[in-house]
Parts: sequence; structure tokens; C-alpha cells
Amino acid sequence: MTDRPARVVEILGYIGANVRRLRLSRGLTQERLAEAAGLDLRFLQRVERGQTNVGVAVVVALADALNVPPARLFRKAALPEAKPGRPRKPKQNRG
Repeated sequence: MTDRPARVVEILGYIGANVRRLRLSRGLTQERLAEAAGLDLRFLQRVERGQTNVGVAVVVALADALNVPPARLFRKAALPEAKPGRPRKPKQNRG
């Protein structure tokens, strides 16, 4: 990550946290959201971690795909702690 002013890093974190929270609340995978917003999956993953700069077009595309006003992505929010490795799949009940 390049050296960025603290305020920029803070806002990118808000955007990432809000995108992730909204995506999960809508039951979307990263793949589905990336497709709906016309973004590369790896780029979306970096956005959700607050690790990449985003332009207005990306903010609008994400907001549209999540069906929220673009300003909603700028609300104060905290990024979850990063967990190394792949997420575990939920266990399925066999009955």
C-alpha cells in the first residue's frame, strides 16, 4: 500500500466496511457483487479491505449494485479484523 494521508485511509476503510456489510446483508457473494457492478473480483476484494483507491464511477457502480445512494458508502464504519486464509464453509446438516 502506498503512503496515503490518514484521512484517505480512514475514508477508504469506511467504503470497504460499508460495501462488505451491505453485500453480506443482501446475501451476495463477492463474485455476484463484482459481476453486478462490472468490477474485477480481485479489485472488489481490495475495496472491501480498504486497500485500494476508488473513483466516483466505482462508488456509483457499487452503490447501484447494492441499491443504495452512493453517500451511504461513506458512512463511518469499521473494517472487520482480517483473518488469514480462506473462510470455512458452513457445515451442512445431513439428516
